[in-house]
Amino acid sequence: MCNNSTLSNGGVIGDTTEGALLVAAGKAFDTGKLNAARPRLSELPFSSARKMMSTVHKVSGKRIMYAKGAPEILLGKCTEYMKDGKEQKLTPAARQSILQQNESLATGALRVLGIAYKELGAGETEENGLIFLGLEGMIDPPREEVKADFEKCKGAGIKVIVITGDNQKTAQAIARQLGLEGGVLTGEDLEKMGDEELVQHVDKVLVYARVSPEDKLRVVGALKAKGHVVAMMGDGVNDAPALKKADIGVAMGIKGTDVAKEASDMVLRDDNFGSVVSAIEGGRMIYDNIRKFILYLLSSNMAEVMVIFLAMALLADPATGSFVLPLVAVQILWMNLITDGLPALALGFDKPAKGIMERPPRSQKESLLGREAFGFIGLVSIVMTAGTLGLFWAYLPYGENVARTVAFTTLVVFELFNVFNARLAQGQSFEWLSNKRLLAALGSSALLQLAVIYFQPLQAAFGTTPLGIWEWALIIPVSASVLVVVWLRKKLGKKRH
Repeated sequence: MCNNSTLSNGGVIGDTTEGALLVAAGKAFDTGKLNAARPRLSELPFSSARKMMSTVHKVSGKRIMYAKGAPEILLGKCTEYMKDGKEQKLTPAARQSILQQNESLATGALRVLGIAYKELGAGETEENGLIFLGLEGMIDPPREEVKADFEKCKGAGIKVIVITGDNQKTAQAIARQLGLEGGVLTGEDLEKMGDEELVQHVDKVLVYARVSPEDKLRVVGALKAKGHVVAMMGDGVNDAPALKKADIGVAMGIKGTDVAKEASDMVLRDDNFGSVVSAIEGGRMIYDNIRKFILYLLSSNMAEVMVIFLAMALLADPATGSFVLPLVAVQILWMNLITDGLPALALGFDKPAKGIMERPPRSQKESLLGREAFGFIGLVSIVMTAGTLGLFWAYLPYGENVARTVAFTTLVVFELFNVFNARLAQGQSFEWLSNKRLLAALGSSALLQLAVIYFQPLQAAFGTTPLGIWEWALIIPVSASVLVVVWLRKKLGKKRH
């Protein structure tokens, strides 16, 4: 009676439930001889709506139908049951006794199937008047790591919901093993609910059992109506509509059907829920790194612009209108290509920040650069502008070249320190050694800046002059002040929160 499964060399290919039945049969019978003695004539395949399947075999010249499926569904097709090797009438009391046994097995987290048969008359194909043979329970325990993955999701503000065709008790038992405690609805309950009522209850339910494909579609729609971002995992043809309707459809790459894969946005190559959790963590990391990149470049470039414009406004001679620029074009180009560019690119290789999976999900309406980001950009650019112009003004009496070199170098060192501010603003601590590419980029930028200052052929090209130890004694602490200011801002923000 198995569907889409084969037994070969002790291994099972196909659906796990069918595989478990084949393994059980292989332990009790010589399945090769059994199949030869009882050839299959036809099949009524399983569907989520029917919740059962039947096959017709030729046995000693007779046509015998064997059926398996959800016990409560199959019992509705039976008129007799087998007891002590004899066929007896299926009374209400007997039916209730079988259902109690079914519930007992399901409560133990077993997936339970009912088995039945009947001899077919000439031309008969109906799945009615069956003789109930018994129950078969099998366990499909969740992987050990799944519970830890569910805990990660919980910490990240992601609600995991189980939607299954299994018995309610089985689904609840598995959910408890995974740490999911919440409301339960069955397909029968959903049939009695209107869409508006389902929307009202959907936030309270963690387990949906004995559901149909239409039920899955309704649950996804209700969750979206409540404003949730919904990711739906599935593998069957019947899952395709819900996968398509969800914000993110996730299909199984190994046991998933082609239809499910086509309807999905993502395909898991290993069919592992942990891969979804890792993808969420990776997505948050990428978002953080993009934001760091933007915060770093915008705050640094804003400072460069403010330095030029404020110098023109504050340091111009009122009588003649002339002024001395703190930076020349080639120096600005150098900063944007080298001292800005290399560290900015290296920020893309930052590892996930500690606690990245303990943050609540971002709102769909949240901007990449919100109020907090503009506050950071404004504060950093003001500190960098003030420090750069302050030293430039202080060194003007020593000559334009000296003052310009001091301003140029101060702004470059400001930007090298500012890399760590961008990481701090996005929840990354001062983990100096966590990104070796960033350290290499900072070291390269620093060495190139030293070459511009002290290598004579480059001095002429960039209009610089060598700096002494006293200049560095001012440049480094002034530039490091941007770290202190941002760190204090973060601490004060935490206290207010």
